Amino acid sequence: MTDRTAADLRRQIERTRHRLGSTVEELAARADVRGRTKARAADLMDRAGAMTVQLRSTASQAGYHVQERAGRAGHAVQERAGRAGHAVQERAGHAGHAAQGRGVRAKHAVQDAATRVGRTGRRQALHVRDDLRNNAARASRTAERSAPAPVQAPVRFALRHPRPVVIVGAAAVALVAAGVMGRRRAKEQ
Repeated sequence: MTDRTAADLRRQIERTRHRLGSTVEELAARADVRGRTKARAADLMDRAGAMTVQLRSTASQAGYHVQERAGRAGHAVQERAGRAGHAVQERAGHAGHAAQGRGVRAKHAVQDAATRVGRTGRRQALHVRDDLRNNAARASRTAERSAPAPVQAPVRFALRHPRPVVIVGAAAVALVAAGVMGRRRAKEQ
């Protein structure tokens, strides 16, 4: 009976050692919180970096678009003001440059906002998009309002339909260039 008891004790000791080893392995896996936290943080940093690049690109493109539209609006105002007279042309030129300046400032504001958005996530990206739309609408309204009364209707038309204004502007530039060249040739002869 003594041998049996010793054999039973050995088996019991072996089982206890095996269970203790499993428990230690489970505790070690659970205790590796630092490693799991580092892996999760690295994953989140990668996602934030990718989102930052994407948002900067989107904001930059939107800024260029706003600047382009503001520039077109300014040139349209200048063209129509030339027909109304020299004083009206001067005021419209200032309005166009102011609108273009606002477009540039809006572009920079959008780029700065995109940098901040990269740190704060998608929710801020939606706010930037709304701000961009508001800035573009505000620049357009300002260009319409700052134009003199006789030119407001043509300015509204030019803002809504920029293609004819660009074509007329190009033709006007060609005529002015031809006139200047003709005068130079006449003076030389």
